[in-house]
Amino acid sequence: MAKETQEGITVSKSKDISEWYTQVIQKAELADYSPVKGCMIIRPNSYAIWESIQEYFNSRLKDENVKNAYFPLFIPESLFKKEAEHAKGFKPEVAWVENKDEDTQERLAIRPTSETIMYDSYSKWIRSWRDLPLKINQWCNVVRWEVKTTKPFIRTREFLWQEGHCVYATEDECIKDTQVWIDEYKRLSEELLAIPVLAGRKTDSEKFAGADYTLTIEAIMPDGKSLQMGTSHNLGQGFSKSFGISFLDESSKQKTPWQNSWGVSTRLIGAVIMLHGDDKGLVLPPRIAPIKGVIVPLFFENKKSDVLKEAKKIYSLLSRSSNIILDDRENYSPGWRFSEWELKGVPIRIEIGPKDLDKNQVIIVRRDTGKKEPVKISKIEKRFSELLDEIQADMLKSAKKALKESIFEVSSYSEFKSIINKKKVAKVYFCGKASCGEKIKSETNATSRCIANESKGRCVCCGSDAKINVYFSRSY
Repeated sequence: MAKETQEGITVSKSKDISEWYTQVIQKAELADYSPVKGCMIIRPNSYAIWESIQEYFNSRLKDENVKNAYFPLFIPESLFKKEAEHAKGFKPEVAWVENKDEDTQERLAIRPTSETIMYDSYSKWIRSWRDLPLKINQWCNVVRWEVKTTKPFIRTREFLWQEGHCVYATEDECIKDTQVWIDEYKRLSEELLAIPVLAGRKTDSEKFAGADYTLTIEAIMPDGKSLQMGTSHNLGQGFSKSFGISFLDESSKQKTPWQNSWGVSTRLIGAVIMLHGDDKGLVLPPRIAPIKGVIVPLFFENKKSDVLKEAKKIYSLLSRSSNIILDDRENYSPGWRFSEWELKGVPIRIEIGPKDLDKNQVIIVRRDTGKKEPVKISKIEKRFSELLDEIQADMLKSAKKALKESIFEVSSYSEFKSIINKKKVAKVYFCGKASCGEKIKSETNATSRCIANESKGRCVCCGSDAKINVYFSRSY
């Protein structure tokens, strides 16, 4: 037998989530650190998850008649500065190319987001009301240079995302679609990733630079920190005016259109790792798991060939509809093989040994709970399919319970500080003033995540009249 040198996760998630996370991404072969500071290498195990997200979301894009395209990575400085508020907001994050454009002698920014490079083209493409709505999405990479500490998938200088950019003839269309995309992100997060989220509008101090308002979905991680999972921005007419985007309406009158932009990134993968994982490693929701199940035959000399023969039959049956692995390596013990697939988050393990063969059954083990279940071989295909759905639903149910238990409604500032220090989420009345937000951040390191609802009360910080109820927490 080969020397079994694989070492699993050596730290408890509850005791040191940062070190636990680092070990999981490396030992489950999800990502690696790059020789370029602030960047990561996305390995095949996690890129396959990103492909599942792309496949799911591309189908939603088609349903909403959004077309995929691609725009340049480099943005001329003159375009980047056209919308003043946007340029100011992103100034600290922009990386510039050392060599200037040879023709224009302009500096070139490496895109932190693509509004400016895309809207220059939109100003040329849009002429008439017949050209609207214009709905374009691109899958690409972006660079934001502010990162000092690299946390793969959660915070890196370069990351992958999709960004949608739409133009509408009317404000009502824009408002409606801005909501549509945050609803789609909520659906993606919950139905695909089994991650429940808080959804709402950002306060003005936290909105996207250049937007009229920003809608967001926020997931709460086990350490009480919020992770912004996706945003949808109503850009109003600001960018259209800055970039000279206009159209002739049906009465041949010149009009200024309305715009939005929306996006999610590979940060979603980080959320899956951190929220669902346990002390054994990764736990993947079946709908995004690249490998749905693994068959592990248990070898004993007297019946080794019979067990392997039956294992291959089961593999042939299940692999018709799911990506299945048959781990028939004889040079590793069953326990070592179990641990490897648990580390990598495979949703279902199927064990079969001589005793199981005698009973014409297998043992199915759930990755999320560790529960074992004997299943007759004749019923394995049906039960395997059912169990994938059950695991997906149960993971979401468990995560919803955890989210609910992490939120506390408080009315005093002392209570607020206590809840934040306990690594929980505080739901409070908030006046929305920048001064109160800055005080809260400086004293607790918490920020407003999104508006829960409009409701009258007293601001938790200054005691003045407040019209909104807001979720506050620390964040990544």
